[in-house]
Amino acid sequence: MTSVDRVSPYLLASWRRFEGAMRRDRHTSRLLVLTGVVCSAGAAVVAIAAVRVAHNPPHGHEYVSLATILVLAMIAERYLVSIDNVNLRGYSLAAVFNVAGIVLFGWEPMVFVCFFSLVVADVWLQRARMRIAYNSAVLAISAISGGLLANLLPNTKSVPLLVSSIGLVALGYAVPNFLLVSAAVAVSDGKPYTTTLARTLRSGLLPFCMGVSATLMLVVLWQRSPYLTFTLAGPLVAIDLYERQRHKARSAMQLASTDPLTGLGNTRRFHKRLQQLLDDAEESGHPVALCLFDLDNLKLVNDEHGHPAGDRVLVTVASRLRHGGEAFRLGGDEFAVLLNERTSDEAVSIAGAILSRVASLKVDDLPQLTMSCGVAAFPSEGVSRNELLRLADSALYWAKDHGKNRVRVYHPEALSAYALERLGANPDLNYRLRAAASLADAVDARDAHAGAHSRHVGDLAASIAERLGADNDRIEMLRLAGHLHDVGKLAIPEELLRKEDPLSDAELVVLQRHPEIGFHMLESLGLGPVADWVLHHHERWDGLGYPKGLVGDQIPLGARIIFAADAWDSMTSERTYREGMSVEQALEEIQSRAGSQFDPEVVEALTIGLGLVAEPDRTVEIAKGR
Repeated sequence: MTSVDRVSPYLLASWRRFEGAMRRDRHTSRLLVLTGVVCSAGAAVVAIAAVRVAHNPPHGHEYVSLATILVLAMIAERYLVSIDNVNLRGYSLAAVFNVAGIVLFGWEPMVFVCFFSLVVADVWLQRARMRIAYNSAVLAISAISGGLLANLLPNTKSVPLLVSSIGLVALGYAVPNFLLVSAAVAVSDGKPYTTTLARTLRSGLLPFCMGVSATLMLVVLWQRSPYLTFTLAGPLVAIDLYERQRHKARSAMQLASTDPLTGLGNTRRFHKRLQQLLDDAEESGHPVALCLFDLDNLKLVNDEHGHPAGDRVLVTVASRLRHGGEAFRLGGDEFAVLLNERTSDEAVSIAGAILSRVASLKVDDLPQLTMSCGVAAFPSEGVSRNELLRLADSALYWAKDHGKNRVRVYHPEALSAYALERLGANPDLNYRLRAAASLADAVDARDAHAGAHSRHVGDLAASIAERLGADNDRIEMLRLAGHLHDVGKLAIPEELLRKEDPLSDAELVVLQRHPEIGFHMLESLGLGPVADWVLHHHERWDGLGYPKGLVGDQIPLGARIIFAADAWDSMTSERTYREGMSVEQALEEIQSRAGSQFDPEVVEALTIGLGLVAEPDRTVEIAKGR
């Protein structure tokens, strides 16, 4: 059993952890008080037992029996069984012999058996003296607790009373073990007592029950003949092997989901846990916040002081993240903390506290450590469950690009301004596409009816351009423009974008200004024809569009492509105020407007690309520079 086994003092964290906690000022006084009280109680129990044994000493053959149990208990104390609790060293099968001895010989002599079996084993293993004192006191208290409960039953030899007696002794023996050991672990680790107790119970309950059954067998066999006790070796070895195998299996599973350097959860475990919390958030409506952290200048530490120094930094920082929530190392210098039932504002406060703790760290002679953090929460404005990780990552890079050592929370308007900066700051097309995707998400987040409309338009525009024979650079520019075609809506009042009733004439004029606003936002960023395409993406083939009323080939081909892609996605997507058209209905609609609203060749490329009409024999190529 476990509490009976080794939820006894040995279930304490290693003495090194206990002693380390003693050195911390905020825990020292509580540890001293706890140790003093428990040791005083244990000494009182030993004194009472000594007086009672002196008045009623065991008979001659009972000394031999008690010595046998003492030897067996010492062996069990010496070889602990592994347990699934990182704070506890394991549990001891000595509890099987201790509980059986209390039932057979009373608690008074067994106080000394429990006491000396543990002391001898601890001295053998060279444990610290304070730990020996605490552990032996807990066992003495457990012995008298179990014995006093057994005294509540009449002294008869019926089977039901024997079973009840063993159960009461086991319960009385286990409860002080669980309570006092959990108290010591909680104080030494600085963690809540109830949390520590619950974890100890989870890891010790199954071995406890198995130990009780072994104790029953031992008592019955001993009453028949003490020599039959040795037949119990098989079941005890089976219990030991079962627990060791279970521990190895769980350790292997934990290793597969744990970062070996820091002990935090790894990427695999992070993604699994993130999906679990997102599922819970969707069902309950409670928020879940994600904080992504990145160590500033870890590469500089590795380059100037070596990778061992960098590893020490990572381990030290990981220890500070554990106090913030469920912490994970995603690789390199990147970490994540998941905060269940926390809003983005609460997450920002927690992340700020983590940054302060990290900044106060001193690792060897290394310079001050700092971290940057990006925060996003679900559910919240503009954040879908599938986008949570990417949006938190965008907020993180925003924090790093704006001075580091700070926390930034995702917000559509704030990140849209940052994304515009990124668009103009880097000529790399992939970099610009990522920035454009952030802008597209920001736009769609403000429009309650959009969904992922801007991304869909960008992908569909690229498909049409490919169908028309454009080269790869042109195709990706069309994708970029499609993502950005509604960027001007960032300057349109949000209540207008979210209105479900028909717009008034004045409101329609405001909304129709978004192509010009988008043009002015993009024209100075060096994006080639993208700004012009955005400006004209509502021009009609028949000249009845806006803002310039251009006709036919006067409209840039890229704008004509975006216009058709925009219309197709709008027709086929569901809105809060209407259902989307079927593919057949949308095909009939867009083909009927080819030559009036849309460029016929663009409509043809769109419908062929979607596999809705047969491909003709000719292919029209898009003219470069148009």
